[in-house]
Parts: sequence; structure tokens; C-alpha cells
Amino acid sequence: MLAVVSLISFKSVKDAPGPKTSVMIADWERAKAYTLEYLNAATEEAIAFKPTPDMKSFGQQMLHLSEANYGLASAAAGKQSPVAFGQLEKASDQYKSKEALTKAVMESYDFVISTLKDFDETKLNESIKVFNFDMSREAAFSKVFEHQTHHRGQTTVYLRMSGIKPPNEKLF
Repeated sequence: MLAVVSLISFKSVKDAPGPKTSVMIADWERAKAYTLEYLNAATEEAIAFKPTPDMKSFGQQMLHLSEANYGLASAAAGKQSPVAFGQLEKASDQYKSKEALTKAVMESYDFVISTLKDFDETKLNESIKVFNFDMSREAAFSKVFEHQTHHRGQTTVYLRMSGIKPPNEKLF
């Protein structure tokens, strides 16, 4: 049923993602929903919270995650990122409100999802260089997924230290 539902938004089955990218899209849609639960759980105070002065705040962690979503997904797909690396974190003062932060983070997930929907699955095995590492495009997409999971996971501690119960795990 999930595969059929995900195909409905495409002009034809021919335009739909292949089996691998369909799974990747479903995982990214789940990750987006899970990250939104984290953002919804956070208070305005929690967004600014830093466990120690030399650490990123909850909001800065989310902006870092977002920049990597843009940058690494762009590298994986071989397309230009609409957000320059460092742009969001350098402008972190613009994302101190829950509303502005949530919008920026969700847009990064939308970018990855739309990139995967438009991606030619036959190119997943192509070799590319990311940060001087040779890998397949598929591996690069996996790395960006791993990265966002890692940084969202870090914010679990931020929420708990702010007295907020983090969202339940969303594996499926």
C-alpha cells in the first residue's frame, strides 16, 4: 500500500522513483516527521539551550543538520545546493524562534526528498568524491541520512536536560 500511495503524486509510473529511491524517500519522510516531533517538543528556551558554553545550542544543531541535508544531498545527486555551506549557521540569529527554525529545518528535508524524487536511480552506483572520499552516490545519500540521525539524536540529551521528554523512537 505504501508503494502505491507514494506513486500517486507522479505523472505516471514511468516518472516514479525506482525501488531503491522509493525506500529512501519513505525513510526521509519518516525522518522529517520525527525531526518535526523534536522541534514541536522543544520550547523557545530549549532551542537556545547549550549543555556547555562551547557546544552548539539545540537550534544550532538543527541548523547544522539542515546544512548537511542540503550540502550532502546535493553532492550525492550532483546538483547545486540552494543553500551555501555555513549560510544557516552563520545566520543562526535569524532562526532563534521555534517557528523560523522549524521552517528552515523542514525545508532542508523537503529538499532531500524532492532531490530523491527527481534522481535517476540508475546513477546510484556512480562513483563520486565527497570530502576527498570516493564513494557511490548511494553511499553519499546514506551518509547524509546517517548525519541527520546523529545530530537529531544529540538533541535528545538537550531536550532531557531542558526537562522535556523527547519523542518516542520512530523506526517504522
